[in-house]
Amino acid sequence: MPKRLLFTLFALLLAAPMAWAGDLVVYHFDSAATQGLKGLRNIRNHLDVDPTAQITVVTHADGVDMLMEGAKAPNGVEFGPLVSALKSRGVRFEVCEITLKNRGLKKEQFVLDADYTPSGVVRLVKLQKEGYAYIKP
Repeated sequence: MPKRLLFTLFALLLAAPMAWAGDLVVYHFDSAATQGLKGLRNIRNHLDVDPTAQITVVTHADGVDMLMEGAKAPNGVEFGPLVSALKSRGVRFEVCEITLKNRGLKKEQFVLDADYTPSGVVRLVKLQKEGYAYIKP
């Protein structure tokens, strides 16, 4: 086979898994009170329509509050069960460590479904550079 054909076949082989993977999406939360419930419902609806979507939630500032143990929306709805249900569908939840430091919070105060990132803002930029669509509910 000519080298050009081999190269084309190799490129198609590499690209194929990316075509089958779902959309890459990052949801940005910086206020649990105003974005939390609405945003979690947006994510649930997103996955209902596109279950192959790969979703990461990045929280910082007051947005981290929705991932704290026992946290509730202003209407009294607990965030924990909604977060756990989404986590079971493959959603990744990340908490900004700069926010933890600035607010004097400890990782033990957060739900087990939370992961951590050194900087929420830097993480948002890096995910967008990797091709993630940005949504701020």
